[in-house]
Amino acid sequence: MENFNTIGENARQALEARNQARDRALMQTRELTRFAAHTIRAIHRNENEIAHQTLASARQLVDTLKKDLAEFPDLYFAGYTQDAIKEYAEASITCALIEDQPLPLPEELGLEYATYLNGMAEATGELRRRCLDILRQGYNTDAERLLTCMDEIYALLVTLDFPEALTYGLRHHTDAVRGIVERTRADLTLSLREQRLQQALQQFGDKLPPEK
Repeated sequence: MENFNTIGENARQALEARNQARDRALMQTRELTRFAAHTIRAIHRNENEIAHQTLASARQLVDTLKKDLAEFPDLYFAGYTQDAIKEYAEASITCALIEDQPLPLPEELGLEYATYLNGMAEATGELRRRCLDILRQGYNTDAERLLTCMDEIYALLVTLDFPEALTYGLRHHTDAVRGIVERTRADLTLSLREQRLQQALQQFGDKLPPEK
């Protein structure tokens, strides 16, 4: 019986430390999600310097999360934490592909592979958005390059057939990627056909004799 007070006090201290770590993590993940969103918004606006600044701030938060939760791995791998880190992965991958730079490796970003791959899957949505922005100005080979990147992402993800518990729902995201790629390919095909039709009409018009 004499151990009850000791057990109670130790339990309170342990749970208080865990609770404080959880509260900090919740604030940090919300801020991380904001940084990732601001990064993506900036890169779509061609504000590359701002995008890289906010991305660097996001990376600092990821490192802080890993350090603060080192003693609480269950909190680090909790859904809300990994979801926020996934947003950072998505922003990093989106910036690299839009700028036509090599993909950052998960090890370079300090991320788990499952989280990184889910971020990669969600990046296809941002690449589609970029393609549509390009097509509003007419067909462009950069849109074709981004579609190729999307194809490569799907080709990679579809080969990773592992249990959902290991991949954090990657199969569902992979199915969504397929639909995004197919719709984007259809949009590019339509835009290219329209451009070629306009060129043919222009060439035909140039051959007509001038009006008197």
